[in-house]
Amino acid sequence: MKEGLFYSTVLIHVYPTESLPADIGLKQCRSAATLRKWRASSARMRTDRQGVAAVFNFATGLAIWCSEAMTLALVLFVAWRHNVRNEAYLYWGLGFLLTGIGFAMVALRGEIPSVLSVEAGNAIALLGQSAWVAGFLALDRKRIEWWALLPPAIWLAGVFLPWVNSDYSNRVVLYNLASATGATALAMAVAAGDMRRERTRIKLMGVFILQGCLCFGSALTMALTMPSDIEATNLGGASAMASAFLLTIAFAFTCRLIMERSERHLRALTLTDSLTGVLNRRGLLGYFDGIQERAHNEQRQVAVILFDLDHFKRVNDRFGHQSGDAVLTAFARMARQYIPNNIFGRMGGEEFAAFAAVADQTEAEAIAEAIRTEFCRLPVSTGEAIVPVTVSIGIALASSIEANIDKLISAADRALYAAKAAGRNCTVTFGEAEAAAPAPATPSSTAGELVPTVDDQVEALRRMRTLSRAG
Repeated sequence: MKEGLFYSTVLIHVYPTESLPADIGLKQCRSAATLRKWRASSARMRTDRQGVAAVFNFATGLAIWCSEAMTLALVLFVAWRHNVRNEAYLYWGLGFLLTGIGFAMVALRGEIPSVLSVEAGNAIALLGQSAWVAGFLALDRKRIEWWALLPPAIWLAGVFLPWVNSDYSNRVVLYNLASATGATALAMAVAAGDMRRERTRIKLMGVFILQGCLCFGSALTMALTMPSDIEATNLGGASAMASAFLLTIAFAFTCRLIMERSERHLRALTLTDSLTGVLNRRGLLGYFDGIQERAHNEQRQVAVILFDLDHFKRVNDRFGHQSGDAVLTAFARMARQYIPNNIFGRMGGEEFAAFAAVADQTEAEAIAEAIRTEFCRLPVSTGEAIVPVTVSIGIALASSIEANIDKLISAADRALYAAKAAGRNCTVTFGEAEAAAPAPATPSSTAGELVPTVDDQVEALRRMRTLSRAG
């Protein structure tokens, strides 16, 4: 059927040969005389007041649609091959592949059996919509839901009904209903993601909702008006062109969504320590202004807490650098659980830091001591050995108005030096006055307030009980 013609440049699935007059069969159309007669009637039809049906060569329409679908499928398959963990590209590529194959089968009506062209071809095209739904669910690491398969299921459930299968308009109505269901499923899949962080999802969901309303409205109009085959072709073609335009917009928004997610991921990589997964120095310092503002609003103090793992070089020398990395990772995973809002990061080497808005010095010391006691209570297991490690802590406090990041980090570093000089595995605090004072040329090992450890407090209670009994 090389010289066959069909209506609509977009809606290949409207069964082109069914636009022919009923008394002209496929075999008759192959004769030159009948073909010229049909072309003349097509020309008159274009001026008919009932509507204008675009005349397009079958091979050209098939080539355009299939080349577009296959090109997009190939691009998405290549993207998936580059990053096989992102299954969304695979599902989207399958969607375009199935849609292209389905439309090609529909366009081959008359060259292949009817059951393959009409029933199977449209089912495969609608299965492509299901693959797109699966792609959006995979993008958010969600399992594929059963309702993703509703579009082809609706088509297959209705197309074999006698009053649908034998009537062209009813088949177009059924296809539009199935397509509207697919658009609704796409909107649901998009809405399943993080709408607050990814505002583009709102626009993308709106496009799919609009497409669903368009397909449903077209099906409802045809069901109520009972149009002729020519009118059904024109209405379906107009609906398909509008739907194709909306799909183009949806594809653009999807690309924008992926780009924004990639930019956010790259930004996170630049602000995150690759070994421990916590913030790096740059990322941590970026949160200071927010902590200061919060402390000002809540009338609290700003605390900078520095942590330094004791004798970490010995750990690397004795157990190896892999064990040292395991110690760093274990400390970061444990310590961040005790820090409000997880404003905790690695400053470099074996040194970590945390920013917090605290009510007073006691609260800052409670946070630090909880981390210190928990870390030294449970030695780190590296698989080959148990590594005993402790941590020294320095704290610097300032009011929200006087807080300066450079001065606070310098004061906390001096407090940490004092904790090291005091024997390690302890906490030293610099209050507001000490933190605001300029740093001395030579750090003092006796500066700051040494926080009594839990063991010191228990031992003090035991001595008090012994003295009370002796008295």
